[in-house]
Amino acid sequence: MLHTEFVRNLNCNYERILLDKSPEEKRYQYCIVTRGGIKGLLPCNLRYINGQAYLYYDISSTQSVAQLCSGKRIGRQWMKDFLWGMRRVRRQMERFLLDDTNILWHPQQIFQDLEKNEFYFLYVPYFEGDSGFGELMNYLVEHIDHEDDGLIECVYKMHEQYQILGEIYLKDQIYEDGKRLDIEPKEPVLHTEGSVMNPLQKTEVIETSAMNIQDAKENYENRENKKGILYFLEGRRKKQRDERDNLQLQTGKAMMGHAFCEETIYTKIPSMETSQEAMEEEEQLGRTMYMENVNDSTEEVEALYLESGQLLTRIDSQTIILGKKKEEADYVIEDASVSRMHARITRDKEGIYLEDLNSTNGTFKNGLRLQPYEKRRLDKEDEIKLGKIILFFR
Repeated sequence: MLHTEFVRNLNCNYERILLDKSPEEKRYQYCIVTRGGIKGLLPCNLRYINGQAYLYYDISSTQSVAQLCSGKRIGRQWMKDFLWGMRRVRRQMERFLLDDTNILWHPQQIFQDLEKNEFYFLYVPYFEGDSGFGELMNYLVEHIDHEDDGLIECVYKMHEQYQILGEIYLKDQIYEDGKRLDIEPKEPVLHTEGSVMNPLQKTEVIETSAMNIQDAKENYENRENKKGILYFLEGRRKKQRDERDNLQLQTGKAMMGHAFCEETIYTKIPSMETSQEAMEEEEQLGRTMYMENVNDSTEEVEALYLESGQLLTRIDSQTIILGKKKEEADYVIEDASVSRMHARITRDKEGIYLEDLNSTNGTFKNGLRLQPYEKRRLDKEDEIKLGKIILFFR
């Protein structure tokens, strides 16, 4: 089992792997990988600390797949980009005569550059353990967009074929199966009763009948598997819908205690005995507005404040990502010193935590820098520094 950790050194962030035995540095794979320059592989170097050997992988300016997809669903385009990146790196392995089974496929050890939209992988020379591709397939099945039937069927088939064929499936067939993602689903053309089909349409039907029969056979053979796909993932869809409903419920709870009043006009119908003077006096008093009684004891919500004391954002959800990339961050901080996905605030039963997301200029709590992906608990009046931006937790 590999022992990995995230560290920072010389203005770079690394994932380092402790080797269980002293490496043979002059062997071919070590020489090629540490030399660098292979597209799709993270730059790597070998270091010795207190008599122990470590492989250092430079992960600066990237994010792991596990972090990127933790709070959102994987879509069709992301999956196509990932397969292309996977194919590119495997071709590089063939070019440099490297064993492609030495790539680690665990979601937390695959990285993406959000600016270049490229994927990078860890290559461990002469690795003999589990590469983690089965774990990756399970992760994809769990996190794909369950509203896209075509994506579901494609990923589920990949998962099934890998379980049957193993590493052989990764050579070429997985990319052929991935081509299904290029095909957009089409709505079938239905002929209602009484509609007339022209002779040209009839000819087309006859010419394609043999093909349709073959397709029907294939569909029949796969029908039970397809049903299994839909039944298997129906629970995933329900979970996704429940998450949306829960978010709406939390939003509704957050609005409780805030009263909104409309102007209520009470019109008095004068009787015959009402004098003109009384009516004029009533009109001068003005209209009466109804105010709803509101309980002032609202629940206190933690928040982040700027140095000036201005409110930056309330921490009213379980997860808040801070960064400058609008597509990935929940709250955007437009500053050059802030990374695209810089830090994350998380809430659980035990408290609120600050986590660095492999930022370039670092995340600091009370002046102490967090290691990449390190989490620390926040207390009231803690100072948080993201690049050059200073915040306070209150």
